[in-house]
Amino acid sequence: MNQLFDITRYAIGFEKMMDRLEMVNYQSSNSNSYPPYDIIKVDNLNFKIEMALAGFNKKDITVEVCDGILSICSTKENTQDSSKVFRGISYKKFNRQFTLADDIEVQNAKLEDGLLSIELVKILPENKQPKIIKVK
Repeated sequence: MNQLFDITRYAIGFEKMMDRLEMVNYQSSNSNSYPPYDIIKVDNLNFKIEMALAGFNKKDITVEVCDGILSICSTKENTQDSSKVFRGISYKKFNRQFTLADDIEVQNAKLEDGLLSIELVKILPENKQPKIIKVK
């Protein structure tokens, strides 16, 4: 195990967070650049992932959240088309994964004009929300 994660010897109750950080480290070391994407911070509670998927249809893409991992994948591949002189737009299998914090939820996903947009929101538990204390 990486020395960064040796902190678990001194911390109690952080195992899930350490497992997620280890997964992020693994994903970044084993990732390629396809398909290209942006992560946008809309405001303090809202984020968006935009992924360029020219030529893909809704039926070609699967978006899944399981145990804090957002997976976007497709099994679409190039087909033989003798009418194409040059193929610059590639359709290839991919599985892009993002590790989400415990308080991040996927709100929706839509594919429009070759751009997949996934909206994420940070849900603050009631005990972490600001509250006004009445002065007596």
